[in-house]
Amino acid sequence: MAYVIAEPCIDTKDNSCVEVCPVDCIHPTPDEPDYDNVKQLYIDPEECIDCDACVEACPVDACFAEDQLPEEWQKYIQINAAYFKK
Repeated sequence: MAYVIAEPCIDTKDNSCVEVCPVDCIHPTPDEPDYDNVKQLYIDPEECIDCDACVEACPVDACFAEDQLPEEWQKYIQINAAYFKK
């Protein structure tokens, strides 16, 4: 299981989660080229270690464990995974 960033992050990209992630699995970071071209941040499901740090750090409550993701935001599991398959 991985963590997922959902709809509240859209057009917010606060970066608090990026700063606390111990394995740097949240992208894009502000210094990556596509940062300004995306509407939200994404968690790499292959790199995520399920530490829960992003959940605590997110000021807009956009980070969820997959099994706690609200029903209306289930599509974000695939959206996050798809970002890393580019």
